[in-house]
Amino acid sequence: MKKKRKFNEFMDKLIEKLKEEQRYSTAHIYQSALNAFCEFCGGQAVYFHQLNRANLKSFEAHLRNKPLSWNTVSTYMRMLRVAYNKAVEKKIVVENPLLFQHVYTGVKNNIKRALKVEEIYKLLNKIPVKELPEGLIQCRAWANLMFQLRGMPFVDLAYLHKNDLKDNTISYRRHKTGGDITVDVPETAMELINKYRNTNKDSPYLFPILSGTKTGEDLYIEYQKALRTMNYKLSRLAKKCGVTNKVSSYTTRHTWATLAKYCNFSEQLISDAFGHSSVNVTKTYLKNFKNEEINKANDEIISYVSKNGKRME
Repeated sequence: MKKKRKFNEFMDKLIEKLKEEQRYSTAHIYQSALNAFCEFCGGQAVYFHQLNRANLKSFEAHLRNKPLSWNTVSTYMRMLRVAYNKAVEKKIVVENPLLFQHVYTGVKNNIKRALKVEEIYKLLNKIPVKELPEGLIQCRAWANLMFQLRGMPFVDLAYLHKNDLKDNTISYRRHKTGGDITVDVPETAMELINKYRNTNKDSPYLFPILSGTKTGEDLYIEYQKALRTMNYKLSRLAKKCGVTNKVSSYTTRHTWATLAKYCNFSEQLISDAFGHSSVNVTKTYLKNFKNEEINKANDEIISYVSKNGKRME
């Protein structure tokens, strides 16, 4: 009798390979998806025959009932699909091209992450430093730097090296994509850099966000802890400043992009500023902005008809 292959063992090997390649973030997502699917199947051992259309649809409903967001559901499904496709390539299973057709694998961009100009001003400038709790002062400095350095992601700010800064120019590689970025540092940002730069001579990092003592997976874990701390403190800062919208480490990036669009800069320019692989990536940042434009146009059209319709009868 042919031995049944375990899907979880196959995914474990994929996860181990990702860790060897130091792709710890992707490995973590694979592991989360596998853990959730194993839990759903009722045990640690999951076989390839359990990866079927009926089970996947039930798994989708199971995740939504937890409840998890549609984007999290999609992420887990896409991780399972990638693993399945790799198993097909290795001829471990026979391909079923319709396997994932009836579960959600898209991306919903229905959360408004960008702040209005008055809100970003409140967050970054409103309260004097002397009136802020000690824990929020540095947090606001990082947020200011991310905004002023062209919407730099927190991960790139954290991983900036001292030698990335030359005079008033920062040149670095995007942590996510590996793309090269060069930013001329505004005077106000340079003041913050000089005030908060790392004084630890043994650390390679420009800012004391990471210790400089960790490598490999330990470094990834240290960064994740720093990110959670940043998001927690940003939420506290927003509440103290009277900003009611939910904020995160990505708020300054989305806001920079949206305000650049309001200032009539092209999507291509914003894409180049962010180091995106294509304008299509940038458009996801501007989706809500476009919806606002459309709604505004709709209101103006309705108003026009209301004001002029009777006159033209």
